[in-house]
Amino acid sequence: MISNTELSPKKLVSLLSPYARELIIGSSFMMLYVVCWPILAWLAGKLIPAIGKGDLEQVLRIIGIALIIFFIQKIAQYFQDTILAIPSLKTSQRIRQDLFKKLQLINIQSLEKLSSGDLTYRLTEDADRVGEVIYKTVQDTTPCVFQLIAVVGYMFYIDLGLSLSTLLLAPIITLLVGKLGERVLLTEEKSQEKISNLASLLSESIQVLPLIRAYGAENWLQKKFNKQVEFHRHAKYKAIKQVALQHPVVGFIEAFGILIVLAIGALRINVGAIDASEFSSFFAALLMLIDPISHLTTNFNEIQQGQASLRRLKQIEKQPRESDEKLNPMVLDRSKSGIIFDNVCFSYKKNTQVLKNIDINISPGEKVALVGPSGAGKSTIFSLLLKFISPQKGKILINGNNLDETITSQVRSKLAIVPQKVSILSGSILDSIKFGRRASYEEVVEAAKIANAHDFIMDMPNNYNTFIEERGSNLSGGQLQRISIARAVLGNPSILLLDEATSALDAEAERSVQMGLNQAMRNRTVLIIAHRLSTTQEADKIILLEKGSIVDIGMHDELMNKAGKYRELCEKQFIRDLKE
Repeated sequence: MISNTELSPKKLVSLLSPYARELIIGSSFMMLYVVCWPILAWLAGKLIPAIGKGDLEQVLRIIGIALIIFFIQKIAQYFQDTILAIPSLKTSQRIRQDLFKKLQLINIQSLEKLSSGDLTYRLTEDADRVGEVIYKTVQDTTPCVFQLIAVVGYMFYIDLGLSLSTLLLAPIITLLVGKLGERVLLTEEKSQEKISNLASLLSESIQVLPLIRAYGAENWLQKKFNKQVEFHRHAKYKAIKQVALQHPVVGFIEAFGILIVLAIGALRINVGAIDASEFSSFFAALLMLIDPISHLTTNFNEIQQGQASLRRLKQIEKQPRESDEKLNPMVLDRSKSGIIFDNVCFSYKKNTQVLKNIDINISPGEKVALVGPSGAGKSTIFSLLLKFISPQKGKILINGNNLDETITSQVRSKLAIVPQKVSILSGSILDSIKFGRRASYEEVVEAAKIANAHDFIMDMPNNYNTFIEERGSNLSGGQLQRISIARAVLGNPSILLLDEATSALDAEAERSVQMGLNQAMRNRTVLIIAHRLSTTQEADKIILLEKGSIVDIGMHDELMNKAGKYRELCEKQFIRDLKE
């Protein structure tokens, strides 16, 4: 939706165009509101001389008419504001929704480099600010512009010479506001950058607070937080000073201009070019310019702040996205859900290969364990299978389909992953298992039974409608892991990826989860990242990785008899277990 980094009038029109009906109705009330201003200025011109003459009847008649005009104007203003709020708020909503949609399409590698706190700030505070600018532009700035046009037009009608003298000040005010606005934009961008850093630190700190307390590092974290708060305070104060400078400067020029107009007006009356009634109307009209000019000045500052937010939102769009253009549909055949890695190489950075010439052939229904030290490339293999990343060399085939040439959503529908660390969104257990997919209640229950989760769910206060709190804090680790397994098997995937789902659990929870895993693995091709080598003994094939290369392949007993790297790793873990 946001195709450039400037919230220009042309861009606003394109954003608001779907709501033409509301804009037309709201604009009609706006025109009625605007037309009332020159009428009120004309009435003021009649009222002041009547007061000077002491003509009470004339005064009361003019006041009565003015009250009717004021009433009509305020009714029009109410409908103008409420009706024009609809397209501006809906546009703001669309911007946020579109940005979140695009966020979900960002390439995983790029997404992992972005700070979650910063992204949260951009999609909340920055999006809000852009929305407020749109709202202010439609509901406040536009009426102010038309008010200025109407009132200035009436002033020219009264006295051309006096109006021209008055408008000589307009370029000075415009120039000053523009220059100050540029400085506001720069300082506001810096301020928003600092608050994003603060939001990022806050998000990270909340997640690791237990660890901070365990290490007694509260003072260190507090100092770090205080430093970011101080950076933000300085940046925000600079922005406030820039805005604060604008008001007295513009205000002084306005006051100076009014005094000059009074002097010129007195001269025009003295030479007979204008009478007192006309000058009263002119001066009333001039006073009516102060409020819209003040609003426009304030709104201009907010627009500059909105431009800074818009640029930050635009940076999300610039991130590389996953693309399924020109890709082929996947040929699905559950009986042929084998996996082939053909001379696959991958690097996150240039000249640093994470995987080197990987050749793997996994038959349908095989259970394969990936073992090796940290950094060997095990998780990268999972990322390649899920199409989070693509190999720089070689190809990966599932069911005979080259992943690089196959629609990503279809590839992922064939796979399911059970991660080591469970990710849960707050909501009901039912929703957590469905995870946005269409499934009947019976299908969810069947998946939960396979995952050995049904019994504990039925013991919960509201069964499948039990609310899971943020980060699953009202469930145990084993319960969360079994919900994760149920989520994985719900779509009946032919390939299951397990990132050692029991490694962080105690013995009792591990037994319950392992029962669920054993049932989930039936009749499926399974890849397991094995952190604890005791889990590899049941695998049909073990692949030992080291520094991105395959060191050895075989079954547990076969590799143990070789007395190689695999046996060495097993013996080290066994010795460590004895010491514990």
